Amino acid sequence: MSPFRMSIFEKAREHAIIRSAGDTLGWDQETYLPPAAAGHRADQLSWLASRAHELAVSDGWKKDLEAAEDADDGTDVKRAANLRELRRQFDRATKLPVELVARESAATSLAMHAWAEARKQSDFPAFAPHLDKLLGIAREKADLWGYGTEPYDALLEGYERATSTAAVAGLFDRIAPSLKDIAASAVENSRRHAVSIPAGPYPIEAQQRLNQRIAEAIGFDFTAGRIDTTTHPFCTTLGPRDVRLTTRYDEDDFTSSLFGVLHEAGHGLYELGLPEDDFGLPSGSAVSLGIHESQSRLWENHVGRSDEFWEAWYPEAVAAFPQLSGFPLESFLHHIRRAEFSPIRVEADEATYDMHILLRFGLERRLVSGSLAVKDVPEAWNEAFKGLFGFAPPDDRHGCLQDIHWSMGGLGYFATYSLGNLNSAQLMAAAKADPVVASAFAKADYAPLLTWLRSAVHSKGATLDPADLMEAATGKLPSPEDYLAHLTARYL
Repeated sequence: MSPFRMSIFEKAREHAIIRSAGDTLGWDQETYLPPAAAGHRADQLSWLASRAHELAVSDGWKKDLEAAEDADDGTDVKRAANLRELRRQFDRATKLPVELVARESAATSLAMHAWAEARKQSDFPAFAPHLDKLLGIAREKADLWGYGTEPYDALLEGYERATSTAAVAGLFDRIAPSLKDIAASAVENSRRHAVSIPAGPYPIEAQQRLNQRIAEAIGFDFTAGRIDTTTHPFCTTLGPRDVRLTTRYDEDDFTSSLFGVLHEAGHGLYELGLPEDDFGLPSGSAVSLGIHESQSRLWENHVGRSDEFWEAWYPEAVAAFPQLSGFPLESFLHHIRRAEFSPIRVEADEATYDMHILLRFGLERRLVSGSLAVKDVPEAWNEAFKGLFGFAPPDDRHGCLQDIHWSMGGLGYFATYSLGNLNSAQLMAAAKADPVVASAFAKADYAPLLTWLRSAVHSKGATLDPADLMEAATGKLPSPEDYLAHLTARYL
């Protein structure tokens, strides 16, 4: 019998099926669910989350895990890695009572709906009770999981295992001065060479056609995925061959949706590159959000904003949008690489993006520790934003209500975006050290790059910790040098 057909591995697959059913309902909630159905959908998601949790903490699961561990002789490296990660997940899951898991699922489903409405109206007080409830749940979870020096450690572990808040804070403190200097210089350079693409409209239908062609060209398989429209772009995996991307459209600038698609397609390529036969097992799962984000940022920025990419694709963009016909490629490149201090994170450029993460990371730590009250979030946000960017957001819709993460219960999540930026540059530098990848990249042929990523990152699943995976792929532990060099070369 294959070691991956043993009982514990079958239970892990069953658990993945239940979770994927919930993910399908969650995707529908964000794309097509009628507003009046939000309450029932919360009940559905809560029930599925409870069943999945009950299975993952059951006596049967524990006995089968222990039996597999006792039988393991260490000769099968992947099997041993799966057991190691299943043990970590089990030990973490068993510390949470089913009641708490169900309560969190129901609370997040309602909070996501409340957030969407509050964001439309720029009405933080309408969302505040939901955030307060989710924050209380997050603290309960942190206390049950246990932590080193602060409760945020326990939350961060759920997204980026084998690290700590202090380690991330130390990294951010180390690079913050360089990031601020690069951002200030990049913004000043962009102001001196200001350029904007010709006025719209850029029809949504034409954007959709171009976006799909480009996603296909970088390797996204539309027989195993699709693109839909949502308030907040995201990628979600509903099965080993079912990856859903979303974006949003701006008829004044087609690049907003295009870069959203490139970003989410990067996530999707990672998901589709995981070992299909191992779906539900750690070896068939992404290792961390910092690695996941490295894939989206690599395709969005290192590929999608490169000279080589647009030398190949600009003629198609001109054909799709005739108003570009008299707009030189050089000017277009200035447009897509412009740096400006924007209040919106998802529309921020490379040069200023990480400052948004520094802000959120700091506020989240204060929220979780209790040193910042929910009612004071708008004021604290605006004050911190003004200190980093020099101005305050015009309203809460462009400030503390812009991101979906808190409504999803995603406290501890934001730091992984900047970790992903650092990882993307390090991976890209290592990939382009391969002459085959570098030669093809110069011709806007990305098949060798995708093949390299499949081998170095995707195929490993979660069998290595994030730092170990980076070292195996690039020859060194995660480091900011390649990222700072990339920003300096592109923007300064």
